[in-house]
Amino acid sequence: MTLILKAFGVVTALVLLVIAMLGHLITLGGFLLVAIKVAILTIFLALIVMMVFSILRDRSRRRREAENI
Repeated sequence: MTLILKAFGVVTALVLLVIAMLGHLITLGGFLLVAIKVAILTIFLALIVMMVFSILRDRSRRRREAENI
């Protein structure tokens, strides 16, 4: 009888350990997805800012060229 209880305890512990590991794996996956989304958003915003600076610099240069002529 005690052997059956020990085996049941070991199986229960293993099942709970697997469930805990899956929970941590899901948490890690969620964290990685958020990190990727933040990186994509940062790159997109940097690209937009670079485009705005490029447009403003081109306008300024054209204005200076028009004044010099």
